[in-house]
Amino acid sequence: MGMASNEPSPFESRQMLASFISSTPLLSDSWRLCTQANAAPFRTFVTDRVGASVYVAFSGVQMPGASDPNSRDLVPLDSIGGVPLFSPRRSKEPEEPVMVHAAMLNLFLSLFNSFQNQMLEIVGNKDTKSIVITGHSIGGATASLCSLWLLSYLQSISSSVPILCITFGAPLLGNEAFSQSIFRERWGGNFCHVVSKHDIMPRLLFAPITFLTTQLNSLLQFWHFSMTSEDFGKLANQISEKEKANLFNAVMDYLEAASQEGETSVPILFHPFGNYFFVTEDGAVCLDSPSAIIKMLHLMLAAGSPVSSIEDHLKYGYYVNKLSSQTLNQEISMQKNIPDSSYEAGLELAIQSSGIANQESAITSAKECLKKTRRMGPSPNLNAATLAVSLSKVNPLRAQIEWYKNWCDEQDDQIGYYDSFKSRDSSSSKRDMKININRCKLARFWNNVIDMLERGELPHDFDKRAKWVNASHSYKLLVEPLDIAEYYGRKGMHRAKGYHYMQHGRERRYEIFDRWWKDRTVTAAAEENKERSKFASLTQDSCFWARVEEARDWLNCVRSEIDANKLSLLWDKIENFEKYAINLVENKEVSCDVLFKNSSYSIWVEDLRELKQLKVKVQRLPHQFTGFLDGEVVP
Repeated sequence: MGMASNEPSPFESRQMLASFISSTPLLSDSWRLCTQANAAPFRTFVTDRVGASVYVAFSGVQMPGASDPNSRDLVPLDSIGGVPLFSPRRSKEPEEPVMVHAAMLNLFLSLFNSFQNQMLEIVGNKDTKSIVITGHSIGGATASLCSLWLLSYLQSISSSVPILCITFGAPLLGNEAFSQSIFRERWGGNFCHVVSKHDIMPRLLFAPITFLTTQLNSLLQFWHFSMTSEDFGKLANQISEKEKANLFNAVMDYLEAASQEGETSVPILFHPFGNYFFVTEDGAVCLDSPSAIIKMLHLMLAAGSPVSSIEDHLKYGYYVNKLSSQTLNQEISMQKNIPDSSYEAGLELAIQSSGIANQESAITSAKECLKKTRRMGPSPNLNAATLAVSLSKVNPLRAQIEWYKNWCDEQDDQIGYYDSFKSRDSSSSKRDMKININRCKLARFWNNVIDMLERGELPHDFDKRAKWVNASHSYKLLVEPLDIAEYYGRKGMHRAKGYHYMQHGRERRYEIFDRWWKDRTVTAAAEENKERSKFASLTQDSCFWARVEEARDWLNCVRSEIDANKLSLLWDKIENFEKYAINLVENKEVSCDVLFKNSSYSIWVEDLRELKQLKVKVQRLPHQFTGFLDGEVVP
């Protein structure tokens, strides 16, 4: 029986994830390497190969040096190592910039050159099947930034090497835009933040703690010494019981306010992202909703004390060792009184795992918090099925555009599909108007698909499903030439903005569809049948006409340019495009309209031929006359 349209998705999926992670060696192997990294005073990270998986652990014994590690200063984050981290949003309205903790970013960037090449070697090794990046404390923040860089880099080269980031007691890292951007990129599942029930470190940045700078520096020193060696921890300056209480109460007050909903809540500078894996002596709870995570951070800390909030930061080895046996014991104990609903069973198991099952005052709040993580409304699979029906309803619009292309190709004017649409004016026929309306309707449909995907309303593997990869690619090849024609034709965007389509006119949906197509699984049979015997029905480079328009602009610049260096660069660009276009034509990867006598491409080819002939004639003239032949007199 299908899920009802308003049926909540099962809560127990999060608890099943917690049980799964607890039963694998992922946490124990990660923590083992973290302890090695913390104990190596002169190494910022260590690596280890476990079968086909490579583990990279960043030391938590690091101090951000460029700015105060206790401050809450945020700085923009757009790229790392020249690799853009997040795709630009489709919305034209101004948005909150992605920002991260300044000191944490400075620390990461100071280490970047030392590990970048080694990470690229690991990725390039054919024996590497997966990579786990981990870190304890501040090392967890470094691990998160490294994972973001690596995810972006692998996406840019269409690599399918899985990346998992596991942090232990890591501080918060970025603002709400940072959290939302990770969610939109569908990278939330790549991050597992392990947080012990009372550890104050993951909660510190909810409070403005600069007035406790001296005490915090002493606390960080104590933690760092203790991570290196238990004996060293005894040598560190200890903060007084009063200072511990002041710190604990300050964080508790702001965390409680942050966990409130409505007007009473305080502005939150830092937001959680990814999955939070709360560990206690009784088990583990896994959450991925930022609001639920903040609420759980508060409820679990409220059950602690100033002393336990500091000691818990050093007890992750203890919790990791207990997890496997605790998960088994929970399942055995629950056999005695299993609720009828699988959702209720999952809820009870989560409360038991949270370590607050014996605190009546906290149980109600915890249950309300966990209940809010339910996804109401259609499930992702049901949304995908509904979307497939919607696709069938818009397919006639696409068919009408295909008919329009065929009609253009049959006309005696020999200008073709692209140029016909580009040259239409206000007196255009109803046929042209109808095609333009269809173009806009299809754009709305596909933008909605992307919005649903980024809101998490579609299955996680939606962008890998052949039906949608092929449908989006066919749409892009057919309709993007019309968008390019609109940009250079009636809208006159190129003339108005002074920018070409590829730089400032291309819609984000096409860039996303490029990635879907590039990342698709290609069978060996498809690879063998790549050679074409006739011209393609649609030009395989959907941006071909935008490249033609740029090449036309370069020719115009050549006619007027008098600077020799700039002229040389222009000719290089022209020759590169010429080779590219010839290769497409020879491989029959263009549709026949590209080669029509009066198409923009054919006119460009003829203009280039004439300009080359003129260039040869000029080169044959005596040197003393060439000075008069500057760009202004070249026709």
